[in-house]
Amino acid sequence: RQRQPPDPAQDALMALPVTLRAPRALPFAAPHFVERVLGERSLHPQPGAELRTTLDLRLQRLLEARVRSHLGRMHRRGLRNASAMLLDTRDMGVRALVGSADYFDDAIAGQVNGTAAKRSPGSTLKPFLYGLALDQGVLHPATVLRDVPSAFGPYTPENFDGRFLGPVTAADALVRSRNIPAVAVAARLRQPGFHQFLRDAGISRMASEQHYGLALVLGGGEVTMEELARLYAMLGNDGLLRPLRRREADPAAGGTALLSAEAAFIVRDMLQGAPRPDIGAVSGLHELPVAWKTGTSWGFRDAWSAGLVGPYVLVVWVGNFDGSPNPALVGVDAAAPLFFSVVDALRAAGADLRRPPPRRRLDVKRVEICRASGDLPNVHCPQRGRTWFIPGKSPIRISTVHRAVAVDRASGKPVCGRPFDPAHMRLEVYEFWPTDLARVFAQAGMPRRAPPAGADCAQGAADLGASPRIQSPLRGASYTFRLSRPQQSAIELSASVEAGVQRVFWFAGDDYIGTSAPGEPASWTPAQAGRYRLSAVDDHGRADTREVEVTVAQ
Repeated sequence: RQRQPPDPAQDALMALPVTLRAPRALPFAAPHFVERVLGERSLHPQPGAELRTTLDLRLQRLLEARVRSHLGRMHRRGLRNASAMLLDTRDMGVRALVGSADYFDDAIAGQVNGTAAKRSPGSTLKPFLYGLALDQGVLHPATVLRDVPSAFGPYTPENFDGRFLGPVTAADALVRSRNIPAVAVAARLRQPGFHQFLRDAGISRMASEQHYGLALVLGGGEVTMEELARLYAMLGNDGLLRPLRRREADPAAGGTALLSAEAAFIVRDMLQGAPRPDIGAVSGLHELPVAWKTGTSWGFRDAWSAGLVGPYVLVVWVGNFDGSPNPALVGVDAAAPLFFSVVDALRAAGADLRRPPPRRRLDVKRVEICRASGDLPNVHCPQRGRTWFIPGKSPIRISTVHRAVAVDRASGKPVCGRPFDPAHMRLEVYEFWPTDLARVFAQAGMPRRAPPAGADCAQGAADLGASPRIQSPLRGASYTFRLSRPQQSAIELSASVEAGVQRVFWFAGDDYIGTSAPGEPASWTPAQAGRYRLSAVDDHGRADTREVEVTVAQ
């Protein structure tokens, strides 16, 4: 090893004091974002090239300040970490990104970029389930869904609050994040199903559809914040899924259509119906529509809030990088206040929050519906409303909930088979609800005006009603039974039927299985493996069918 000889001319320089500055005292803006951009550049190096990003430093500082302020208020509840991302849907540029609450805090693993971490999304994926259902003609915003105790094969989902609301519109089910209606909608989807939709949307490292089952719509999988932001940007970009941009040199790609522009518009409109969780909302906020959704993961490990405000997508997450649970990690309580704190700060800072116009004229219409059923009103419907409708896609039928029944003036019993005689009869309008909904109404202390029973009126107004709806087994279900466990080879059969139905008759092909009362399940044990066509026939002759596959293993 060679030693450098001393140079007296350098002695004065060597005697000068040396001042060391800590890294946090140097310019250090958006460290997680910068690390991501530099990492991408290392894959395609361009020596000497200038690198310009899509980040807006003013919005970055705003987002960082809101995260710090929020966690300062929530610290006493044990909430110490958060991530957030602000995306501009117009060019898909990332305008601000906070990967953790404090990059330099080792106690929270602050150098981890939370926007790139896989997390359970809770209910934040439900808007895309409803968008897919809109495009497949399964529902429109006012379609009435059943929030009642339900089994979907072996899967029995529950609502977050443990309660059942009975009939709810699709819009209310989404805004109020009801789990059972969401699972029912997922079970009715054709191809592409929800799993394939998410794969097409670029959600990485997904397991098989069988692995998740119907629980996927309730947050059974995992997404990154970046993936979630792209999905919400799709709602703002008329159904087009476009890649994120972090560098100005990245091209603004046209995107792939995963939803129609009409479905994306209607989902945004549905989400805008969600009220803010805070009481002290900023005055004039009604002028600023926000389409937003919360999510809470299983075990209270992740709290989310995601949505669109003007041209921006904002996604926030509150939790712990180590996945430790905390009962305070509920989306509406832990994440939504941060979300709206950022929204209010954007508004106060004078950000341009005007929503970009649609790229083309939307083929949607406002139609009148009967509020009770969500269908087109008949003459007896007392309360009516309006909803969005996609011509050629949205389901359309005349409501049959409210029906006029001819009643004998003297006995008060229904009259059937005779011409209406106003001198001896009067018309009364009754509500004909399916048995499962009528039961929920009664349990909630809200009994409906059920039609009167009359032995001489076995046929009549009820014949206008709907066919039975088989609830178990699910459409396309498959069952595998083991010869070693014959006692576990029974399949539960259940169906929802119209008011006035007394019995449900079950068939496997042409073979009679048995009968059950409304609201009570029947049981069937297949004689051998094969494909079976099951039928439920009510005592008015109306029927529903399901096909199931039965296999036998040793």
